[in-house]
Amino acid sequence: MTAADPAAAANLAFVESPVQLLNVLEWSHHTGRRDLTVVVLSPADPMSRGQLRRMAGIARDEGVAVRWQEARAGRGSLPRTLRDLAPLLRAAERVIIGDPFSRYVQLLLTLFGPRALTVVDDGTATMEFTAQLARGERLVRWHRPGGLRPPRELALAPVTALARRRLAPAGRRSVEVFTALPVEAPPGTTVTANRFAWTRARFGPPRLTRGADLVGTSLVETGVVDPDRYAQAVAALAAAHGATRYFAHRREGVEKLHRIAVTTGLEIVRPELPLELIARRGPIGRTVLSFPSTVVHTLPPALAGTGITITVCAIAPEWLRATSSPRARGFLAGVTESARRAHGLSLTGA
Repeated sequence: MTAADPAAAANLAFVESPVQLLNVLEWSHHTGRRDLTVVVLSPADPMSRGQLRRMAGIARDEGVAVRWQEARAGRGSLPRTLRDLAPLLRAAERVIIGDPFSRYVQLLLTLFGPRALTVVDDGTATMEFTAQLARGERLVRWHRPGGLRPPRELALAPVTALARRRLAPAGRRSVEVFTALPVEAPPGTTVTANRFAWTRARFGPPRLTRGADLVGTSLVETGVVDPDRYAQAVAALAAAHGATRYFAHRREGVEKLHRIAVTTGLEIVRPELPLELIARRGPIGRTVLSFPSTVVHTLPPALAGTGITITVCAIAPEWLRATSSPRARGFLAGVTESARRAHGLSLTGA
């Protein structure tokens, strides 16, 4: 099997974001399993596609077979994708996924139940996924607003229900969660810690700058945080900590970033790779400020031994939109507190 011509492999990964692909590489490094094919179910977002293209190149350099699948290329792409991937799915002994909430992944799981399943991180959703699985609840993203379920979600409810069963250990099927996040494993599920050993071996150590860097978040774009409150918080943090750069999340809007640049003077950086790799390569500030997100759990192991201080800025309740999910406040507070406990991170307010 060659990276240029992916064939059936014992381990088959489906990724839809750059971070998922990074964590699949970490899983492969940790387990020593090289019989791996990665299928990129390409997203529509240009920033995500660009980062995925670059991550795919790194994966190929590591000897991993990568298949780019235009899974969202308009009408007919879904049945074509299912037809193209059917032979790989039937032959795979283990399937690795990054987003159990993805409708695409859920549909694949309902059509082809894997013998063994591994879930890698794609953000803090891993924490909610394991909690919902343990409680036997339907899979719903934590930032999804409450109220009536939309027609599309109701129509896909049977798919989601079957996928949830396929995501749980049963019979001969084993389930592993490979994660850098603090999670409680549902009964029968194995949790393996992701220490970012591949990232630390492959990149760095980074060159440090004297200033502070601020990590952006897509909480405004997902409808959780009010945009005005967010802009004010960024300005306050930059002034208090002497931040000079703002590392934008790949989903952050252009108008929002322009507003931040104009009002704060921060240099807006659009990372070409996941932040864990960018930070490890450097240059990076001696202090990294972040709102509660995945990076408050992934940057500490990725930057271990570099002398970089990571500080979490808690989300104040008044920043939340009235339409945000009832679970949003508690979930974000949990991310903040778990980062403080797990990594000894300091907290700051805006």
